Amino acid sequence: MAEPLKPSAHNIVIDAQPGHANISIDDAEVGNYVVGYTLEHDVPNALPLLILHVRHPAGAIFDGLARVAVAAPQEPGEAIAQFLAGIEPSALENAALNRDDLENVKYDLTRAMLAQLADWAMGRP
Repeated sequence: MAEPLKPSAHNIVIDAQPGHANISIDDAEVGNYVVGYTLEHDVPNALPLLILHVRHPAGAIFDGLARVAVAAPQEPGEAIAQFLAGIEPSALENAALNRDDLENVKYDLTRAMLAQLADWAMGRP
């Protein structure tokens, strides 16, 4: 019986600028194939995990010091549903009622709640 392969580590270089990222894996430039990436590091597991979101999954080349996975795009509805499922209704209502832009006009509480959800989705308090 063959010995299982041990995970290999690859040298990863990411030079990210707004709207553009140069990504090299073991000195091979792969940035032209990548539309996004996620870099995770769980310290007890030692090596980071680089997940590449690629333009053409069939044409992606990987030769990478991180564990690497190619991600399938998530449907927006699933991500939105997960986000909304984590919202505490009382926290949303209180945050919306305390917004500086809340006015006393028809449907403004609903508008304030939607604005608050958008703020939270973007990581703003």
